[in-house]
Amino acid sequence: MDAKAKALQAQVLKTGGEKVIGFGAGEPDFATPENIVEAAARACHDPRWHKYTPAAGLPELREAIAAKTLRDSGVRCEASQVLVTNGGKHAVFTAFAALCDPGDEVICPAPYWTTYPEAVRLAGGVPVVVQTDETSGFKVSIDQLDAALTPRTKVLLFVSPDNPSGAVYSPAEVAAIGRWAVANGVWVLTDEIYEHLVFGDNRFVSMPAVVPELADQCLIVNGVAKTYAMTGWRVGWLIGPSDVMRAALNFQSHSTSNVNNIAQIAALEAVSGDLSAVAMMREAFARRAVTMHRMLNEIPGVSAIVPQGAFYCYPNFSSLLGRPLGPDGTISHTTLELADAILGEAKVAFVPGEAFGTPGYARFSFAMADADMQEGIRRIHDWVTA
Repeated sequence: MDAKAKALQAQVLKTGGEKVIGFGAGEPDFATPENIVEAAARACHDPRWHKYTPAAGLPELREAIAAKTLRDSGVRCEASQVLVTNGGKHAVFTAFAALCDPGDEVICPAPYWTTYPEAVRLAGGVPVVVQTDETSGFKVSIDQLDAALTPRTKVLLFVSPDNPSGAVYSPAEVAAIGRWAVANGVWVLTDEIYEHLVFGDNRFVSMPAVVPELADQCLIVNGVAKTYAMTGWRVGWLIGPSDVMRAALNFQSHSTSNVNNIAQIAALEAVSGDLSAVAMMREAFARRAVTMHRMLNEIPGVSAIVPQGAFYCYPNFSSLLGRPLGPDGTISHTTLELADAILGEAKVAFVPGEAFGTPGYARFSFAMADADMQEGIRRIHDWVTA
């Protein structure tokens, strides 16, 4: 869909007409804070950073990440338990590579970010998808986890705030799932990349902080991408028990070696500073979440829950399938076909739910200008009601 949207936009630029509005962005629409950029610029001129550095990450950055994790998540770890990776995606892949033997099962609640099951498969594991929907707030239950548990279960993937659903588990729900993992001897990979993007009365909590006995069977994935608007800098990290982290370091040492030094210095400036930049972004995202939720629910046949975190709405489009829509009476049988039709006829791009393991739904990012967001949803409303 992204490739089609870009091709259509290029065509529009040549021939004139409405611009394409894309809701696919999985990154903040803000610039990286200036102090972080300046730190990187200074590092470019420092010969220390022109050479190889430790594969696990700069020692000062690993120390700063450990301090930041205690400050923000309430989880205490040593710098030696931190592995700096080439973005959060690399941390996810490295975690599954370290944990999974061939045939090991990983419970993946759906909707899930598209990379998770692929990283499991690349590590030789088997994704076991557990479906959720808006009736449960896109949250997996203990009963569902019990039903998915087998002798081959090795890992539970846990994400809160969630991409793509925007769901945030309550502290009690997080604790219950953590205790379930301890009782059943299941590892937890918890992705905390959206930890600071939580709205209203919802609250982020880190699973090992509320279930300390989980610490020896839990890996934490995080990074600077979402909190500091640094998606392109490609700095993430993995935190876990010392034995697993030694294996993860060995793996990274033979695959990528150290992360780009300049980006690491930028990340050091980010995690060592305050959270004023993310507070500004969170305020904008919270405002847009309210507007997008209202406008999507005003489209006949569309329903969406209120986003609790991250920067996505995840509406149910299933009632739009199988019936004629738009000026041309287009009939779409899947949300993939619906997305294609809306892109072609209304020039609006979004990510269909098939990408996240939940056909019938769609992900809409509100990491975009307010005017474009409102215009894009208005076009979909007009197309549906034409």
